[in-house]
Amino acid sequence: MSSGDDRARADTEKRAAAERAAELVEQRMLVGLGTGSTVAHLLPALARRGLRIRCVATSPETADAARRLGLDVVPFSGRDRVDLAIDGADEVDPGCWLVKGGGGAHTREKVVAAASDRFVVIVSSDKLVDRLAPPVPVELLDFGADATLAAIGDASLRGGARSPDGGLLADYRGDVADPAALATRLDSIPGVVSHGLFPPALVGEVLVGALDPAGEATGTGAHVAVRRVVPVARAGGG
Repeated sequence: MSSGDDRARADTEKRAAAERAAELVEQRMLVGLGTGSTVAHLLPALARRGLRIRCVATSPETADAARRLGLDVVPFSGRDRVDLAIDGADEVDPGCWLVKGGGGAHTREKVVAAASDRFVVIVSSDKLVDRLAPPVPVELLDFGADATLAAIGDASLRGGARSPDGGLLADYRGDVADPAALATRLDSIPGVVSHGLFPPALVGEVLVGALDPAGEATGTGAHVAVRRVVPVARAGGG
């Protein structure tokens, strides 16, 4: 399969997962909107439902796109909970650890996910991995950035890229075999604002779009099934 075919397949799968997630939104909800290519499919699906909802966006790009579609975007201030947050992921391992932040908005995305009553992750099937791999995005303070990078190790700045709040963006390229240990280490380093490792405890469920001859037909003629993956602790009622 060519790279163009791979991209088209992933795009179809992302759209199917996003449309399924849009069906979870109910009247008068406060909805957290992530950032990235998968969320770009969510916004029109959500707008088509015509619900009276308010939305918290995790980046200016998402906020602008949502407003253009007629969605009511409000600041994440004066409120401390979100009814439902929906976002994509760069990688999802079998335990539902996530790598996020390719778009540089992982700090805001983590804040919204942690404040949500339910966090739904939407991905194409190629985002499922046996084990997480680098890079892991990291947001840093400007002050002492070189010292922070040295403490992280195996990390480099992402050019002149900045987060939505102006933080420096870097990528950690070392070992990610134990995401829990790595997350704990990164959290302990002064100067690290946030990193792109999201633990299973944050994740309510993952909706995975996958081409499937037995799945529903799409507008392009492809058949796609959406599978629901729940972290083990939640599946067991914990």
